[in-house]
Amino acid sequence: MWKEAMYEGKFPHKRYKITLEFLKKHIKTPASVLDLGVENPFTEIMKANGFSVENTSGIDLDEDTSEIENTNTDVVTAFEIFEHLLSPYTVLKSIKSDKLVASIPLKLWFASAYRSKTDMRDRHYHEFEDWQFDWLLEKTGWKIIDSKKWTNPTKKIGIRPILRWFTPRYYIVYAERV
Repeated sequence: MWKEAMYEGKFPHKRYKITLEFLKKHIKTPASVLDLGVENPFTEIMKANGFSVENTSGIDLDEDTSEIENTNTDVVTAFEIFEHLLSPYTVLKSIKSDKLVASIPLKLWFASAYRSKTDMRDRHYHEFEDWQFDWLLEKTGWKIIDSKKWTNPTKKIGIRPILRWFTPRYYIVYAERV
């Protein structure tokens, strides 16, 4: 089902495709995965591709990292979650797994940080430059083994939509605990 939906344009096809390819490049199935954040469409994609996935329950990870600390999985994934946290440092330090696959939206010089007008939880406190995220990972005991950036073009008209064709919007890393 997820493949059909992905190609019908119901999911962010490019982002999910690149994320899945990157995950499969570094993590072999059947790996157990703790995916930070509530169950989402990408959870189903990971499951459909042979990963055993559990998600955090939706607790405020800035306040309570117990679900991260009390799990024993092969890998932790965090896809577009760290930008929502006030303290991603604490979350990264609490991970017990030796492997991490994480992606973030990059800070764009021509656009403000994302902020939903209707959902107070759907806001970006951090939008990192790649070097800032790399430094955060290094400071919390992770070594980046591989990384990738990609663009997120839109079909809108204007200067910013044109810049999105050339400016990387997403950054994904595979890191191991040092």
